[in-house]
Amino acid sequence: MEKFLFISIFVAIGAIFKRLPVFPKDTAHVLNMFALYVALPAVILLKVPHIQFSSGMLLPALLPWGMLLLSAALILAGARLLGWSRETVGVLLLVVPIGNTSFMGVPMVTAFFGEQGIPPLIVYDQVGTMSVFVFYGAMILALYGSDAKVGFLRIAGRALLFPPTLALFLGLALRSWPYPEPVRESLTVLSGMLTPLVMTAIGFQLKIRLSPAILQPLGFGLAVKLAVAPLAALAFCRMLGLHGLAADVSIFEAGMPPMVTAGALAMAAGMVPELAAAAVSLGMVLSFLTLPLLFWML
Repeated sequence: MEKFLFISIFVAIGAIFKRLPVFPKDTAHVLNMFALYVALPAVILLKVPHIQFSSGMLLPALLPWGMLLLSAALILAGARLLGWSRETVGVLLLVVPIGNTSFMGVPMVTAFFGEQGIPPLIVYDQVGTMSVFVFYGAMILALYGSDAKVGFLRIAGRALLFPPTLALFLGLALRSWPYPEPVRESLTVLSGMLTPLVMTAIGFQLKIRLSPAILQPLGFGLAVKLAVAPLAALAFCRMLGLHGLAADVSIFEAGMPPMVTAGALAMAAGMVPELAAAAVSLGMVLSFLTLPLLFWML
């Protein structure tokens, strides 16, 4: 709880900064870019050499696909029952199954599980979530996007050239060579900046404006993402007798809010931008309540 309070303080700082005229409107974007392009790759470079590839790492790699199947099935069932528009269904199919498992995942997993939770998180995010994002995300954009010009090759290229992914490849290539001490110290300093940067940016960009037309699909989608999916992952793992750090981190990652990039692509594709933006922003806010509850259950 002390670490969670530490996170909340930076969110509050970001909300305060937003009200001060000295900070420009794109402050959150700058903080996010530094976190994604510098701090998060530093975390991955530090932790990848410590990943022990074993059968226990199969769960973090495969569980995101199970969450995809469950979430997509529930959304399609809800769409048929409640009569949502095609564009609304497209947004939910894109943002609900794909979690914010690195940008939000690393600070939250570090806070609740400590540094030892990062290796299974990296497998869940880079092997599981990114593959779902590339293959499944491209399919949804092609099927539901009205003006989407983002095809499979472009999404795949963006994912492969994403700095955290490049850091994963580099870290794997350098597993047999220990970093020089100055490099290790630099990576340690940069990785320590991730949580303050991300949480301050979240506090700065908190802006929730909801129109009545999106309340029903928004509530349904976030209920699936933040509650049903992680509880199903918890029940699945426990029924199979899966315990331990890798299983718990995987279940915790299944409860992350929608991925920011997925929401941005949904907006770019013309699929109810307001719903996509609300799912990402409100999902982040609600995850500050749902993730501690999920950890308590674990």
